[in-house]
Amino acid sequence: MTFPPAIVWALVAASWGAVAGWWTPRGPLTVTQALCSVGVSAAIGWAAGRSGRSRLVWLVPVFFVVALELTRARVAGPSTGPPHASPFGVIVLIAGRGVQAVLTLLPLLLGLAIGRGVRRRLGRVLVALPAAGLLLLTAVIAVPARTAPITGGVAELTQVGRLGVMIRGARADLPVLLFVPGAPGGSELGNVRNRLAPVEQRFIMATLDRRGGGSSYPALDPTSRVTPDRMVDDILEVADYLRGRFRQHKIYLLGHSGGSILSVLAVRRHPEKFAAYIGTGQAVDLPASDQIFYDDILAWARSSGREGVVRQLTRQGPPPYPDFWAYEPILTYQNQAYDQEPLDLGLGVREYTLLQKAHVLNAILDTWSVLYPRMQGIDLRRDVPSLTVPTWFLLGGNEMRGLRVLFDDWYARLRAPDKRLVVVPGAGHPVLFERPERFVEVLDEVLDDVPAR
Repeated sequence: MTFPPAIVWALVAASWGAVAGWWTPRGPLTVTQALCSVGVSAAIGWAAGRSGRSRLVWLVPVFFVVALELTRARVAGPSTGPPHASPFGVIVLIAGRGVQAVLTLLPLLLGLAIGRGVRRRLGRVLVALPAAGLLLLTAVIAVPARTAPITGGVAELTQVGRLGVMIRGARADLPVLLFVPGAPGGSELGNVRNRLAPVEQRFIMATLDRRGGGSSYPALDPTSRVTPDRMVDDILEVADYLRGRFRQHKIYLLGHSGGSILSVLAVRRHPEKFAAYIGTGQAVDLPASDQIFYDDILAWARSSGREGVVRQLTRQGPPPYPDFWAYEPILTYQNQAYDQEPLDLGLGVREYTLLQKAHVLNAILDTWSVLYPRMQGIDLRRDVPSLTVPTWFLLGGNEMRGLRVLFDDWYARLRAPDKRLVVVPGAGHPVLFERPERFVEVLDEVLDDVPAR
């Protein structure tokens, strides 16, 4: 039996849709994925358009989209799930399926139109304009991430396994500081570059993009491996890489917010790898924190007349929740309820590619949806009663109550050879970025008291 050429190319497009759904379920995340997506889609569309004049050829994009969606449906996360009617949901839809449509479906349609031939002047204009825009976008996407050199020092973006790490220091013989950022799927390369340049004069500072965040977003899959134990292993593997590369028996570890829980667990598991631990915005017990956040935000909403927020929180009840979307009002109003200054994401640096900037929220939401439920059983008050390395904590005087109450309880119980708490008046949760000069002073104290060995 012989199939019409249009049907053959529709099946080819369906095969490409299945491959794209398997290879890039969250959309093209890397330069290579983006360029391949544009090239393959355009080639299939052009070949299908050249195959004949049958109107059945317009089944090509339909078959592609159906196969793509059926294949990616197996992957967990808001960016691959059904659209959600909320502010975050709109952003996720645009940054996820929208970006993927521009880099796969649009070149497929343009290739199809060009292959069929466009005779009318208006039609040629309608094809030429988006084609030119796609070529320009592709050129911009192809620009790699890079970090400014340091004369006589170390400055690079590197990969340790599947994890991205930014390494910067004024000299190659400085002590090493590994920074583990906070939110699941978050990246702090931009804020480190914009706000913590003085640290490079004291340390070789290695800023980790945790699995699922920034340049490590592709490492989110397979999601079955994204567990707290795997995240702790990631920290230890990067620590070993840094220890070996810079020939240092012990390094310093800095953990912020959600990353601070994993950092403490890493120190607990292998204290011999670390000279000292510095925690900032220290988290202790996520479910207990979320209960306080819920109560405080609900009280704030009632006192400030936010009836819509009150209804939403009352309707869904207190956490924990089965999916990310129920946490959205807590994340949305958290800064307002606690009078925290919103900190920008620091995306205006060359250390991010255009795709990484486009996917910044999707990375957080996708990683959150996978990792956060798996961290619900961790309580440092129970799991880490002691540490065997010197331990410093830097907290803002306006730290959110949902974190500070539990931290105070754990800190009072914690046994360590040396533990110190520095509270910075007027600063909030991201104290190291809000008061970088005080943060650097604390690091100097750490270096004075616990010199690198």
